[in-house]
Amino acid sequence: MDGQTPIDQLEELTALAANWAVEQERRVLCEGVPLSERELADAKIIGVRHPERVRLLRVEAVPIPAHPLLTAAAASIHFLTAAPRGLALEYGIFVRSDHWRDRALIAHELVHTAQFQRLGGILPFLQTYIFQCATVGYPNAPLELEAVATAARVCSD
Repeated sequence: MDGQTPIDQLEELTALAANWAVEQERRVLCEGVPLSERELADAKIIGVRHPERVRLLRVEAVPIPAHPLLTAAAASIHFLTAAPRGLALEYGIFVRSDHWRDRALIAHELVHTAQFQRLGGILPFLQTYIFQCATVGYPNAPLELEAVATAARVCSD
């Protein structure tokens, strides 16, 4: 990445992240299970289009990108530094086994699924999300705050 402008670096990192995300979503869609009736109802309230396409995959640890540039970039913005409990990649959602079927966590990840849809897919979502995390930090990123607030509202009903 030497000699590149910060914008060029961000575009390269986002493209690498999008490629990784597409591969991981494919894995979840192949190996995962459909949402339960309650999760389907939550997905509809949240605004997920085609919630029947969503799949959950139970894993011991949520995968994180192994590419050294992505690892370094994630560490620099304090993203995925702790072991995440879940991770949405459009229609595929990883759920760590000790949080399997945790309604609040799945609702949170379903908000991200709706955001992927609203923003136009994996690449546009990642462009927005990574920019937000890089500029205001992961806990203050508007997409993250929306997921927290919406999941809390859905689960309080």
